[in-house]
This record gives sequence, structure tokens and C-alpha cells, in this order.
Amino acid sequence: MTNVMKTIRIEKITLNIGAGKNEDALKKGIKLLQKLSTKAPIKTLAKKRIPTWGLRPGLAIGAKVTIREGAEALLKRLLVAKENTLKIKNFDLKGNFSFGIPEYIDIEGLEYDPELKIIGLEVAVTLTRPGYRVKRRKLQPSAIGKSHSITKEEAIAFVQEKLGVTVE
Repeated sequence: MTNVMKTIRIEKITLNIGAGKNEDALKKGIKLLQKLSTKAPIKTLAKKRIPTWGLRPGLAIGAKVTIREGAEALLKRLLVAKENTLKIKNFDLKGNFSFGIPEYIDIEGLEYDPELKIIGLEVAVTLTRPGYRVKRRKLQPSAIGKSHSITKEEAIAFVQEKLGVTVE
């Protein structure tokens, strides 16, 4: 019998497109994120001034959207674009993983849009266990114990078992 509190689940998927200071690329990225998600994407803003790149604080340099409902179904579509293979270096020490999709036309259900041309996106997946709320609650937040946190090996095993992904 397994411990219910040790079950791993997908908390959220964050889709991100970086555009730099190019306003046209940012609009294309927002349009692509709207096609992938039912939620409205938000613009990410530059925090530092980097004169050589032409960046200043408050300048919109990208777009992102966070998906919680229907995350597993979307993740399966996104992994098909990566041919259901991930690398070990895609996983971090806390059990989360991320990967990039170079061309959106590889995603199942999306077709080429001449207005968008070819753009890619980044996918970041956050995994949790029941009980992770204690680190985010307002009253008496507490750290997650070492035995309860998700390790890199557990995340790899979850992805292989639940999503049928091969990890190289």
C-alpha cells in the first residue's frame, strides 16, 4: 500500500515566449499563446536596464501563460512535439522540468499560420505533492521537509510512468 501523501501530480504548466524588444514578435507570441490556452497571456516586463541590448525597466520583452486546468492533456500534446523524449538535464533538483519547442507547428492540433511565421516557446512544468500548500499559506508558512520534497529521480520516474516519456 502506498502513501497517498507521496503521490506526485502536475500543479501547473507555464508557457513562455521571449521576444526581446521586438514589438511585432511579442504580438505574434501572444497570439500563439492564445491558440494554445483558453487563458489570456500576460506580458513579461524587463526589470533591469541593459543599454547594449536596448532594454529598460518596464519594457515588455515576452509573454507567458500559466495553465492549471487541463494541464495534463496539454502536456501530452506538447510532449508529442518533442517525440516523447526528454533529457536528464531538463529536470532540476526540486523535481520540476522544462523543455523548449523550436517550432509551434510540431504541436498536435496546431497548423501553420502565415501571420505567425515560425516561432518557438518554452514549457516549464511544476510538480507537487499533497501538503505543499504549507509553504505558500498566509498564516504560519513552513518549509517542506526533505523526505516530502520531490527529487530529480522521482520526477523522472513520474514522467516515465504517467506520461510515457523516455528520458535519455
